[in-house]
Amino acid sequence: MGKITIWPWGFNYIIDDRLLNSKLFMKRVAGIGLILLVLLSGIFVFEYSKFNHGKFHLVFCDVGQGDAIFIRTPKGSDILIDGGPDDSVLSCLAGHMPFWDRDLELVILTHPHADHLNGLISVSKRYRIISFATENLKNRSRGFSALMEILEKQNIKISYIYAGDRFVLRDGVTIEIVGPSKEFIQKTSPDGFIGERREFASVESLVEYKNFVVLLTGDSQAVELKEAIFEGLLKDIDALHVPHHGSKTGLSSEILDFVKPELAIISVDSNNRYGHPDKSIHEMLRNKGIKILRTDRDGEIEILSDGASWGVKRFNFFH
Repeated sequence: MGKITIWPWGFNYIIDDRLLNSKLFMKRVAGIGLILLVLLSGIFVFEYSKFNHGKFHLVFCDVGQGDAIFIRTPKGSDILIDGGPDDSVLSCLAGHMPFWDRDLELVILTHPHADHLNGLISVSKRYRIISFATENLKNRSRGFSALMEILEKQNIKISYIYAGDRFVLRDGVTIEIVGPSKEFIQKTSPDGFIGERREFASVESLVEYKNFVVLLTGDSQAVELKEAIFEGLLKDIDALHVPHHGSKTGLSSEILDFVKPELAIISVDSNNRYGHPDKSIHEMLRNKGIKILRTDRDGEIEILSDGASWGVKRFNFFH
């Protein structure tokens, strides 16, 4: 064991060099800890400023052939509309929520099809869902049963929504349900179930923040949107979520002339087996001078608005 002799003021001190090494080690640990604290503080400040700057965020997640739309309001409420076909929605949420935030104030399932609901199973395991809303229709798939079981175990109440219902958030963001009506559901799904062919009711909603308006459509069809127009529930919009991934039965020229969107977003996977989006829909949008963005080409699509103006970000890292 080594010794070091030090001679202050004529007194003889014998100090174990392991003690000096220990003190040096502690200083280094303290220094590293201080650096880490500064770095973490910087990350926290960056994350806070990134997600809390008073703007409205609307993100069309790139989840392949499916839908998942994330909303973060100016005061930090988090809303998810559909979850896509798998857990790829989690990376979208992680990229648009602070890392410490694990609460989703509202989750809306537009309809119980696998490409809209399966991702919510993964979401429910990582995030706390405070409110859950959907249309009053069931599906016989395993995914739907699994999601309902999770919601029941977590004591999450399901609210069934219809045309005319409305969510009003503390910062002035509103989500107004414009379809389907109870009558439409009873007409198209008289047994209370939704399959993959004949039954096609899907939650449609107008999301507004001051002067910015977007219409979200799920897998709705033109007949349901026409009913919303007839009932006086639709109006001029800024952006349109194209129904049913661009299916040829989702839109009509008359609907577009009524709502007058500047931007159309299609959530779709490249080379999908359904042929979405249909060429006729693409041509219809283009002929009316409506800008088209697609998740299969543009990646994640984010709209930001201060309520007076709005702009678009595209995250096409892998496209």
